[in-house]
Amino acid sequence: MEKGGNGNRVVVVGGGVAGSLLAKSLQFVAHVTLIDPKEYFEIPWANLRTMVEPAFAERTLINHRDYLTNGNIVTSNAIDVTETEVLTADGSHIAYDYLVIATGHADHVPKTRSERLDQYKAENLKIKSANSILIVGGGPTGVELAGEIAVDFPEKKLTLVHKGPRLIEFIGAKAADKTLNWLKSRKVEVKFEQSVDLNSVEDGHKIYQTSHGETIEADCHFLCIGKPLASAWLRETVLKDDVDSRGSIKVDEFLRVKGRNNIFAIGDITDVPEIKQGFLAHKHAEVVVKNLKMLIEGGRERKLVTYKPLSSALAIISLGRKDAVAQFPFLTISGRIPGIIKSGDLFVGKTRKQMGLSS
Repeated sequence: MEKGGNGNRVVVVGGGVAGSLLAKSLQFVAHVTLIDPKEYFEIPWANLRTMVEPAFAERTLINHRDYLTNGNIVTSNAIDVTETEVLTADGSHIAYDYLVIATGHADHVPKTRSERLDQYKAENLKIKSANSILIVGGGPTGVELAGEIAVDFPEKKLTLVHKGPRLIEFIGAKAADKTLNWLKSRKVEVKFEQSVDLNSVEDGHKIYQTSHGETIEADCHFLCIGKPLASAWLRETVLKDDVDSRGSIKVDEFLRVKGRNNIFAIGDITDVPEIKQGFLAHKHAEVVVKNLKMLIEGGRERKLVTYKPLSSALAIISLGRKDAVAQFPFLTISGRIPGIIKSGDLFVGKTRKQMGLSS
C-alpha cells in the first residue's frame, strides 16, 4: 500500500459531472490538473432538451476553463497510471500526490464545445426533417427523448422499442406505468420485449425489423441504450486488480480505491451499490473534496468522511417541458408538480451556480 504524499498535487481524470465539480472545488486549496479528452463539461441530464432546442446547449456546455480558473487542463485521454503519475495519449506525464478517477461512461463526443454545438444542431435537423422517428431503448434516455420530441413536435410519428418488459427498470412499476400512460396519451407507440437490428438499416432507409419479426417504418432512429463504463484503460495499469468484472472500480466507504491511501474514484465508475445518477455523482465529489482538503492539511485518517449510498431509488423523469414522473421513497407522482421541480430548466441554472457561473 502506497502512502499519500504530503504534497497537494491533485490529478483528476475525467471532466464529467463528478470530476468537474471536484476540480472546481479544490482549485484554490490544491494544485489541480484536470485530464479530459474534451475541452468542456456537459450537463448530461439536459442534453436531450438540446436536441429539440439547440440554443439550450449554450448554457449546458461549459468550457472547463470557465470554471477551472486556477488549475491545469490537459485535453487528452489518460492511458496509464503508475504509483506516482498519470500518462496521457499526447505524451504528458503528470505527477500526483492524490489521484481521483472520474471517467464515468464511455461516450464518444467531439473535442471542442463548438463541434458539440454543431452536433446538436445536426440532431435537431434530423428530428425536424423526419415525419416518423424510431427510438431504441426504454431507459431514462429513450423515455425523456420521446417526451421532448412528443411535446415539441407533436405531429411526428414516434415509436419506442424496448427489450425489457417495462420502461425504466430501475424505478418502481407504478412510476413506469405512469410514464407509459403519459407516452401513450401523446400517441407514442411503445413495443416491449423486442430489439431492433440496426446493422441492416441505414438512416434514409425506412424499414426496420424487430426481433419479433415486426416491421417499423421510420425516417430515422436514435439509439438510447446504456454505454459501457470508461475503465478499460485501467486494465493494464497498477489499478488492474481494482476493476471488477463489470468495469466498476472497487472503493471503500471513503470513496478511496480499495487498499489505496491516495487514490479515489467518484461517480458512475465506482462500485457503490446505488443507481448511477448525476445528483449522486455530485455527492461523491462533495465527500472526496472534504476528504482531500483534510488530507492535504495533514488531517488524520480517522477523520475521513464516509459516503452513505442512497438506499432507495429516487428519480424524476422529465416528460417534455412541463410534465414529469417523480419517485420518492414513499410517494410516486406524475404531472405538472414534479415537472415544476425538473422539467422547465432541468436544473441547469442550479448546476451552473454550483460551478460558480451565472445561471
